[in-house]
Amino acid sequence: MNENIKKLKDLPSTHLMGTGTPMCAGCGGLEALHQVYDILGKNTVIINAAGCMTLLSVYPFTPFSGSWIYTAMASAPAGAQGVRDALDILRKKGSITEEEDLQVVVLTGDGSAYGMGMSATSGAMDRDLDFIYLCYDNEGYGNTGQQYSQATPHAAQTATSKSALGFTGYKKDLFSIWAAHKPAYVATVIGSEPLDLAKKIEKAKGLKGPKMIIALSPCPTGWDFDPSKTVDIGKLAVKTGIWPLKEYIDGKVIHTKIPKKRLNIEAYLKEQGRFSHLFEPTRNESLLAELQKKVDTYWEEIENG
Repeated sequence: MNENIKKLKDLPSTHLMGTGTPMCAGCGGLEALHQVYDILGKNTVIINAAGCMTLLSVYPFTPFSGSWIYTAMASAPAGAQGVRDALDILRKKGSITEEEDLQVVVLTGDGSAYGMGMSATSGAMDRDLDFIYLCYDNEGYGNTGQQYSQATPHAAQTATSKSALGFTGYKKDLFSIWAAHKPAYVATVIGSEPLDLAKKIEKAKGLKGPKMIIALSPCPTGWDFDPSKTVDIGKLAVKTGIWPLKEYIDGKVIHTKIPKKRLNIEAYLKEQGRFSHLFEPTRNESLLAELQKKVDTYWEEIENG
């Protein structure tokens, strides 16, 4: 065991270990997480709320070459507060140097970010906690069978919304809710746009205060598509305008990648089994038109200032 631990310690600092239960093939959340961790490196402490990514860990191993803590689904920001406070005390006492300090990072799924953990997250932002919050948004409770969450898009079928209309609610605008707290930074990212993602994580890394990141995470098992299409579906989410890439900083919202010629949203929807009921056995023209109109209205408002 000692020799194995020594080998693990000698791994490159940016190596994200998969020593636990394998993740689903084509996981868009893991795709984004790999890229984020390549930038942050092992000089971090990950406070990981219960969800898909906690399946990476099997005792005595953790999924990261840096520090990692597991919390209940609603408690990760509170855990981050305790860790950040402890690090600040150690810094003040001279027990650790600036170089030994750690970046505090919360990692949650959308079930926590959009719902169960929102109160703790709001409190952390109100206290101006210096941390990065990364939400891998697979638009449902993916770890327990893809039940709908507050992040599920209108009309998507899930384990708990199987009617011909799919989910009758609407996806919560978490970006705007977080931005209303006036944190240091809020951004949307996706693993299929790595340059945009890298720029935003580098920017967040250099800021003090709450830094909030939402990564749309295509989920082959929950969204019902072939795992080999994860990157393509991610790109379609951006090209159709369904997933706007943007950031909030210094009180302003800036779109970092504007699709010049937006594709019809059908190009995105048809690739996913969770939307197949909109096309078969008959096309639901009214619902498709409603979904397209919502996207068109968003971008018209952006274009018109």
